[in-house]
Amino acid sequence: MSDLTISSRITPFLWFDSNAEDAVNFYLSVFKNSRKVGDFRGGPAPEGKPLTISFELEGIRFTALNGGPQYQFTPAISFVVSCESQDEVDYFWSHLTADGGKEVQCGWLVDKFGVSWQVVPKQLPELLKNPKSMAAMMKMKKLNIHELKRAAE
Repeated sequence: MSDLTISSRITPFLWFDSNAEDAVNFYLSVFKNSRKVGDFRGGPAPEGKPLTISFELEGIRFTALNGGPQYQFTPAISFVVSCESQDEVDYFWSHLTADGGKEVQCGWLVDKFGVSWQVVPKQLPELLKNPKSMAAMMKMKKLNIHELKRAAE
């Protein structure tokens, strides 16, 4: 399967050392609305591995590259997962921190591949209009909707 077609004007392009396929499979297992679009084998790809893999998460096209160890991810770029409920927050939090991911602060985490994510409830902007909710969030790692609402009362 080969598909390097660009589907939108902007596509996040993720540089992995040599584990892009593992990362893509991980993300496809976490996000239910996801699919592998294709891969490109050739060029300077590691032996037996694709150079690039195109995939979609929640309708957004990404490309993963087996690019070598020259670059690492930093928290300067992150992906926000907007959640409808505490159950969704809990689901994405537990899955994205699994197998070596790290909890950070205020809804931020780093997955086992070094990619930063923000797992947040959709109502967070409204809740944070209250300074007490903001203060409560600053003490949290995984966000708790009930606690944020309670702080606002």
